[in-house]
Amino acid sequence: MTGCLPPSPAATPPIESLPIIDISPYLDPSSSPRSRQETASAINRACIDYGFFYLTGHDIPTSKLDEVISLARQFFFSPLSEKNKIKRYDAGGPEGGDGARGYQGMGENITLGRRDVQEAVDLYREWDHSPKEEGNGGKGTYKTLQGPNLWPAQPPELKEVYLDYIDQLMKVGEAVVRAMGTALDLGAPQPNANTTTEDGDVFVRNTDHSFWVMRMIGYPPLQAPYNPDSSDVTEFSCGEHTDYGCVTLLLADPTPGALQVLLKDNKTWLNADPIPGHFVVNIGDMIERWTNGIWKSNKHRVIHRGEGYRVSVPFFYEPNFEAMVKPLGKCVERSGEAPVHEGNTYGEHLLGKVFNNFYK
Repeated sequence: MTGCLPPSPAATPPIESLPIIDISPYLDPSSSPRSRQETASAINRACIDYGFFYLTGHDIPTSKLDEVISLARQFFFSPLSEKNKIKRYDAGGPEGGDGARGYQGMGENITLGRRDVQEAVDLYREWDHSPKEEGNGGKGTYKTLQGPNLWPAQPPELKEVYLDYIDQLMKVGEAVVRAMGTALDLGAPQPNANTTTEDGDVFVRNTDHSFWVMRMIGYPPLQAPYNPDSSDVTEFSCGEHTDYGCVTLLLADPTPGALQVLLKDNKTWLNADPIPGHFVVNIGDMIERWTNGIWKSNKHRVIHRGEGYRVSVPFFYEPNFEAMVKPLGKCVERSGEAPVHEGNTYGEHLLGKVFNNFYK
């Protein structure tokens, strides 16, 4: 067993950097059981201690990662009139929006009731798990999340590059959640299993049509004074939050000192600075629910006061839209706690979050 119970306080040493984990044993079919177990054990430790880690061994060339960031930067540096060609509009409206996909201008994203100092483009898996329904505005309008993705026309190669990149990220996401099943000692995959079967591939089956989300985010430097010794921060690039899905694979430009992770003492913020060729990975609320809190979705924030315009492209590897997410029996037993949630579908959870992020 890799061990799922939280360590005693003395077992967690001071931290200067997040752990680095090699996922290649779960992408290479010829990898040894020992190497896979080592990766799984490292994931278990990182998820217990931090909820965050760096990921290497993902087989996506650094040149491709650099291209993804460069294309996003080119889009954000284009005229506002160009960006507004793919503006996000409310679902059901005459503009053809679905309330989620498209470009959101500076300050439109809301965290904890406060406007974030960022602009972004939101892309989602196309609505392909059930028939689309007509929006409240009648023919030609969309219900929430059921519209098409709005891809930038400039730079022209962005869509093709990003679609290929998403295909690569889906393989990485699958490898990570497969390793997580091993890390939690859920047992060997069972024959004729379905989405409710609680074995080592339970996360794989419940993400095999992942309703993924990808964001291109641009952050100008903040202007308000900041005292790192004070808790009274008045301006955020992105306010304190947990991710509400499954597993986040974050790609960011080299800007240091922006992404901050809250440590287990609930008072120390650790800079999760980019490492070239690595993703910053964190688990979301759905993993916390599945594990009944053995692994916790950790708070983080972005406070960019460095030089230049920061760009990040997080990819959220999420459960299937119709996946039922509730605490796994083995994790409930190991945690020694009552189930943290009675369960609902990821889609129900997501729709609530979409409204909270864009509407007061």
